[in-house]
Amino acid sequence: PPAVFPLSCAVQSYSWGKVGLESEVAKLLASSDPLVQIQPDRPYAELWMGAHPRGDAVIRDNRIPQKTLGQWIADNPACLGAKVKDAFQGHLPFLFKVLSVNTALSIQAHPNKELAAKLHAQFPEHYPDANHKPEMAIALTPFEGLCGFRPVEEIVSFLQAVPELRALIGEVAAEQLERSGSDDPRGVSAALRVCFTRLMKSEKKFFVDQLNMLVKRISQEAAEGKDTSGSNGDLLLRLHSQYPGDIGCFTIYFLNLVRLEPGEAMFLGANEPHAYLHGDCVECMACSDNTVRAGLTPKFIDVLTLCEMLNYTPAPSSSKIFPAAQSQLDPSVYLYDPPVPDFAIMRIEVPPSIKLYLVSAVDSASILLVIQGTATGTSTAAASEMTLRRGSVLFISANESISLHLSSPDGMLLFRACCLL
Repeated sequence: PPAVFPLSCAVQSYSWGKVGLESEVAKLLASSDPLVQIQPDRPYAELWMGAHPRGDAVIRDNRIPQKTLGQWIADNPACLGAKVKDAFQGHLPFLFKVLSVNTALSIQAHPNKELAAKLHAQFPEHYPDANHKPEMAIALTPFEGLCGFRPVEEIVSFLQAVPELRALIGEVAAEQLERSGSDDPRGVSAALRVCFTRLMKSEKKFFVDQLNMLVKRISQEAAEGKDTSGSNGDLLLRLHSQYPGDIGCFTIYFLNLVRLEPGEAMFLGANEPHAYLHGDCVECMACSDNTVRAGLTPKFIDVLTLCEMLNYTPAPSSSKIFPAAQSQLDPSVYLYDPPVPDFAIMRIEVPPSIKLYLVSAVDSASILLVIQGTATGTSTAAASEMTLRRGSVLFISANESISLHLSSPDGMLLFRACCLL
């Protein structure tokens, strides 16, 4: 049976997604399948490439009796590769996605395995499985997100420039952070934990009043042409317009604003606070739906759990950019290999000078996404030749390769998710 085949992938229309053809997800769909009707007022937030039960990819090969990738893997677990199959109990260990973000996602963190098991046992309706959920995002367009705690001196400078923030945290906690020295990282983390928890647990009426005062003041200063960067004014007004009266608006004073250029990545390990703000990216994650939320969202929020679990280690935003390593064997491949076993991502840039390119075999099932370029793909494991164009998605069983016969004049850009044990 064919072990390499094209997939038709599930789209999620979350309200924060970019709308119609503004969305990279919608553009990829439209170019991969000319019959798809893109609805101009619908958000196209996420494309799910994998075997997740809430968005299992459909197999586009009528010689294969199974309808979905999940069914096919269940019937052919050897396709995962021997090591992956054993390590992950016969399941594809990752979910690959494209995200198109128009308005901010919730302030969130993902639990480690130990906490995930505990949360799932106690609150299965909010925490649907017992797995951890590390994630990596690689920008396709300029991409912004909040990620990890800022260096303490930045937070202290906001505490001094933004009286409304200081009022919410209280004088005692603010002074404790101001006095904490860099020679005592545990003292710094403890002070940071107290400050952030005070903020997140402040009384609703009190923080809404403070937020309204702050927004009014910043709006006036901006209208008078004053520089509001000392209060992070632009981002505050933007988030407040998206989520008025939400406590999440204040987290911009604690979390780094990270800006990624196309091809740059950020890795979000367990307990790292984050929120994507704007832009398009490919994302890969361990197979889990466990998210602990606490702001910028209408969904269930669990402030106590979030404040307890977070990693309170301050670090500059530049440290959040995860480097890609160019492959020694194939200069077209850049590998993003995070410090977790569940997944890795390859960015493959085939230059215009190459007309025949081999997508090499790896000892893991993988999913290949075409972002730019066109080619005809052939494989001994495929039933027939496959047309690859922008938006095409292929499943490649372990230890299978594909020859790409390029037909576009300006090379190709591909992303490939796999599991490198």
